[in-house]
Amino acid sequence: MKITVIGGTGLIGSQLVAALRAQGHEATPASLSSGVDLLTGAGLDEALTGADTVVNVTNSPTFDAASPDFFRTTMDNLLAAGERAGVGHQVILSIVGVDQVPQLDYYRAKTLQEDLLKQGPTPYSIVRATQFFEFMDAVLSWTSDDRTVRLPSTPVRPVATADIVTTLAEVTTGEPLNGTLDLAGPDVFALDELGRLTLAARQDGRTVVTDEQAGMFAAVEGSVLTGGPDVRLAPTSYRDWLAQH
Repeated sequence: MKITVIGGTGLIGSQLVAALRAQGHEATPASLSSGVDLLTGAGLDEALTGADTVVNVTNSPTFDAASPDFFRTTMDNLLAAGERAGVGHQVILSIVGVDQVPQLDYYRAKTLQEDLLKQGPTPYSIVRATQFFEFMDAVLSWTSDDRTVRLPSTPVRPVATADIVTTLAEVTTGEPLNGTLDLAGPDVFALDELGRLTLAARQDGRTVVTDEQAGMFAAVEGSVLTGGPDVRLAPTSYRDWLAQH
């Protein structure tokens, strides 16, 4: 199968390209570094020539009010180019619970991306994942100083990017879902608890202060980020991952 991975040089995309090639597929990364610009459409027709499936794992450069315009423009360009190339399956990576947090600009933008894909001309699949293990350090940095990290007690169920890649590869090489698959890690944590666990493993002496108003995830109500009853649970635990990293 010939597969084009848009964003194929990033954290998820590079792993996905490697996994697909290991399975014997012809997987090609497409990104700005290879001359493909989703915002302008430059290079898209060439990148999609002969592709059976396209996977889009690109991300908006900002999480603010500019992000909806990014996803609207890039999805319009990608869907149009895919139709011209005769692509039979479009796949995107999204976020568990994304449509239940309208107060966040970025989550509204990702919901728009999903809606555009659903309304598009091509059979599709949406893989929604919870927060990446690898992004925990960034989450800590948003509301920290030299001595403390302020985090809300929002329930989260983080997942390893390696497990996301395994699921993405399965979906990408299968029949289109014309629907959504949710993926989460095996364990639920309060975000402040997760912060303490991470700092302890890093031998970081800062203190986590529970602050229900701190950071982006303070806006999330209830357990929407942990997945519903049909969520697929990935095998890698955060504690095991921390021990190896």
